[in-house]
Amino acid sequence: MGDVIDRIRARRRARTELKNPAYEIFIGILSLLSILNLVFVYALHGDTAMQIVLAVMNGLISVIFLIDFVYRMMTSDARWRYFFRGFGWADLLASLPFPELKVLRVFRLLRVFRLMRDLGPRQIWTTLVKDRANSTLMTLLLLGILVLQFGSLSVLAIEEDAEGANITSASDALWYTIVTISTVGYGDQYPVTEAGRVLGVLIIIVGVGIFGTFTGYLANLFLGPAREEAAEKVENSSRAGETGADEADRADDRTRAASAGVAGGAASGAVTAGMSRTDGEDTGSEAERLAALLAQSELLTAEIRRLIDGGATASDSR
Repeated sequence: MGDVIDRIRARRRARTELKNPAYEIFIGILSLLSILNLVFVYALHGDTAMQIVLAVMNGLISVIFLIDFVYRMMTSDARWRYFFRGFGWADLLASLPFPELKVLRVFRLLRVFRLMRDLGPRQIWTTLVKDRANSTLMTLLLLGILVLQFGSLSVLAIEEDAEGANITSASDALWYTIVTISTVGYGDQYPVTEAGRVLGVLIIIVGVGIFGTFTGYLANLFLGPAREEAAEKVENSSRAGETGADEADRADDRTRAASAGVAGGAASGAVTAGMSRTDGEDTGSEAERLAALLAQSELLTAEIRRLIDGGATASDSR
């Protein structure tokens, strides 16, 4: 029983600390990338241009992690618990521009893993499917960072020592990758090798997908409320029309009921009058009495038809 209660409490705490599964996955993958970059720094220590590209990417990731720390501190229900028990201090130190402290990003990765484990894979998948907007945005940002880093490193490794190459520095590689991802294509930097051109085609394809999806996301973000408001107005109008039709039907039913009541009362009165006259008459033939009753019946029938036709005409006019 105690284990079940502890599990329930852990899951509730995870839901409280977990900002958004898509966001947490984004931060977790960036943590893995930053740790992988530490390996690249030591593996490529002899190439100055590669080192500059990695330094730029590590700086970008550090800025994102610093914004993440501030965001968690501002939105946390228990800030000091997050800072001391939730490895907030490690998040802050790992965001500083010191290579020796970047290894502390392992604590960020461990926290994300713990929160994901407590929440459960099924709940994570359900949330990602329902919250498609945030999932799409985080995916686009992650793809952009990955393409920027590995595209720059790859094109620099391919073109740096090629004959007649004009992509020979870190700034050239980063500029070429950014321009290609955005599908602008200034043409001032371009690959001269076959492998570099194939890589450029891949970057263009990914860039079209990223910016096309991002444009659709922005359009949905700004136009979504207007569409919802228009749909709500249409729904309210349809409901108002249905309500008016129901009121008209109920009015027609009341008119028919009133007509039938009036006709019934008239028929009852006529029959009573006929019976009283029949009892009071001492003389007269049966044929005369039957003829009088038939004449009264025809008059009542005509009155009932007039009342019903009048009710139908009123309903049609409404």
